[in-house]
Amino acid sequence: MFLPSEHKRYHQILIYGLLIGGLVVVAVPFLFMISTSLKPQQYTFEYPPRLIPRQVTLNNYVQALDKDMFFLYFFNSLVVAVLTTVFTILVSSLLAYAFGRMEFPGKEPLFYIFLVGIMIPPVTLIIPQFLVAKALKLLNNHAGLVIVYVTMNLSMQTFLLRGFFESIPSELEDAVRIDGGSHWTVFWHIVLPLSRPGLATVAIFTFLYSWDEFPWAHVAIKETTRRTLPIAIALFQNQHLTQWGQVFAASIVALIPVVTVFALFQRHFIRGFARSGLKG
Repeated sequence: MFLPSEHKRYHQILIYGLLIGGLVVVAVPFLFMISTSLKPQQYTFEYPPRLIPRQVTLNNYVQALDKDMFFLYFFNSLVVAVLTTVFTILVSSLLAYAFGRMEFPGKEPLFYIFLVGIMIPPVTLIIPQFLVAKALKLLNNHAGLVIVYVTMNLSMQTFLLRGFFESIPSELEDAVRIDGGSHWTVFWHIVLPLSRPGLATVAIFTFLYSWDEFPWAHVAIKETTRRTLPIAIALFQNQHLTQWGQVFAASIVALIPVVTVFALFQRHFIRGFARSGLKG
């Protein structure tokens, strides 16, 4: 028979074992990607595979960054991702405030209809998106990407922010109203500052989506100079006869903005999940 202290110790060992196992599953492919990006092409498919390269070279990075307008594609992706994130935060926060803090006829049914967007796989919408974008002359330009990315993110991010907005004490809003403040005053000076964890979570999810999105960008953008980085890397493989060292080198460089965004917002992001857990 186990004592309570022994139960607790075995429980902790099990938890740490699962965490370490999960870390290995996630980290090993990433480490092999880094390793391959530092190998000459002749060692890419060596058997048995080696995590530590027998010969280290930075030539893959030099060639990947020096060819095929890589920095232009990088800049295109950055512009699209930043604009998408800004507009998504703005529109979804306004919608979340309306659904979470205001009363109007049909609010709940309208909100649940709005949530249908979460349930529809984005790939199934490519054809209607293409027809609408063609009619509005939004094909082959970044505005078409930003508008579609914002609309695809609105349902989920509005749902997320509504929970944060509803958790804010109503007494704060009542105090502002007594002083003559309007809905805009409450929204800009009370709700948004107190919802930074939620806004950070929305920023991270939206940036990741718009930075990594491939299917719609591949359909909507045909002009070479307007391609985003995921399209460029996919075509990069064919143009270089799948030089995997260069492909992985380009992919690692493409991770820099993602890691940067998460590093900037991680404190608010983790706090947001903690608040969600406590609330649930």
